[in-house]
Order: sequence, then structure tokens, then C-alpha cells
Amino acid sequence: MCLIVVAFHHHPDYPVIIAANRDEFYSRPTAPLGYWTDHPHILGGRDLQSRGTWLAMDTSGRIGAVTNYRDPKALNSNTSGPSRGLLINGFLTGQAPPDEYLKQVRADKDRYNGFNLLLGDFRALWWYANTADAAQRLEPGIHGISNHLLNTPWPKVEKMKAEFTALIGTEGPLSPEALFEKLADTSRPPDNELPDTGIDLEWERTLSPIFIQSPIYGTRCSSLIFIDHAGQAVFYERTFAVEGREAAVPSATRRIGFTLRST
Repeated sequence: MCLIVVAFHHHPDYPVIIAANRDEFYSRPTAPLGYWTDHPHILGGRDLQSRGTWLAMDTSGRIGAVTNYRDPKALNSNTSGPSRGLLINGFLTGQAPPDEYLKQVRADKDRYNGFNLLLGDFRALWWYANTADAAQRLEPGIHGISNHLLNTPWPKVEKMKAEFTALIGTEGPLSPEALFEKLADTSRPPDNELPDTGIDLEWERTLSPIFIQSPIYGTRCSSLIFIDHAGQAVFYERTFAVEGREAAVPSATRRIGFTLRST
């Protein structure tokens, strides 16, 4: 997952709204949104290479999401380290509150390449980054995470937060299609606004849009989660093939709604 925008206790009808894009190599095998056969209470897509995930929730309303931290100079040289997506599995298959679980993660933080982790539920969401060893409970409002720290003002983060704010402020029902349209934005910022993350300029340009397209790497899926005050949750996913074409499978767009159960 390379872009997550969260409206936390900001919308009158939904204490949690998440809009996110997962960027990955097209060659990495992936299962689309669904309930996991080995953990039927977990709903999300799945990385079939390491069995982790980029965004998932369970039927009690616990949520986990992860992005990589892009800094080639700071990467863990242990390429055999655990997949960062497994951090979400550990949270959703356990019972620890998010702040307690993050204590466990911090104890093992150096085993992983750089990551941002978002954990919690509609009552409290926590962010943690192992590169900064920093944890923060999210305040009500709109927050964005890409491949740096929470609310780092990269152009794609700032643009998506602004679009999110504008959509949430409009009257009437919040439209999933309107949010998917914003997640599909392929426009690039000018070079003088690009971050310097240690990769060459052409890759910075390629990775700068909200929706990434290239022959080998790009946005594989766009996801939306809505949780309302009555405990109704809806999880949408739209999947894509090479260079942004919608995946030619019946489940290219999925909508799963359910009522959260008490833990």
C-alpha cells in the first residue's frame, strides 16, 4: 500500500473513512478482497507470496494497513527479513489493543525494512513508523500516509487530502465512485515539487502520481472502507492489471458490507 488517506471522526455519518491505493510489482501474485479461508473473520486482499496484506479488517471492526518507507539508504540489508504485510496479520489474528501490539512491533522493529503501520478501530487509530521509531494516536481529522511519515506533505498526499476534504464537505451521500475517481488521478506534479527519496529522477516522476502506471510496477488496487455509527461497514476494492487497466476478472470491483460484531 503506497497511499492511505483517513477521515477519522471528521464526517458526521462515518467515524472512519479510508481511501487507499496499493502499489506493487505486477508480477507479485495477489488475491482480491475476500474473507480469508484460514481466518474467516478477516476481510481483505492478500499477498500470495508472503501471505500478508496491505489493508484488512476483521468483523469486530479492527483495521490494519501498511505502507513501505521509501529510502534506499535506510533499508534493512537483511533481504530475508519478514514481510511487512505480516504485521497486519499479527494484529488481526490477536486480541491485543493497538497500543499494546505496537509495543511488540517496536521490540522487533529492526527486523523489517522501513514501514508505516496504521492500526485500530473506529474508536482509536494509531500510526507507527519503525524508521523514526515514532508512534502517534490519530486526532480527529484527515490524515495521509504515503512512503514517508504520517502527513508528510508530498504532492500526492496533499492533493488527496484536499480532494478528500472537499468531497466530505459536500452535501448529500458520500459517493464511492467520486472517491474512486480521485484515487485514479494519474497527473504528475512538476519536478520542483517532487520529494528526493534517493532514487533517480525518472522513478520519482513515475511514483509521484496518486495512481501509478508503468510497464512493471503500478497501482494494483484501490480500496475504500466506510464504517458508520451503527456498526455497518462496507469494504470496496477495485483491482487493476498492467499499467492501470481494470483487471479482466469478474471481481474487478467488489463491495462487501457487514455488521460489526462485539469482541
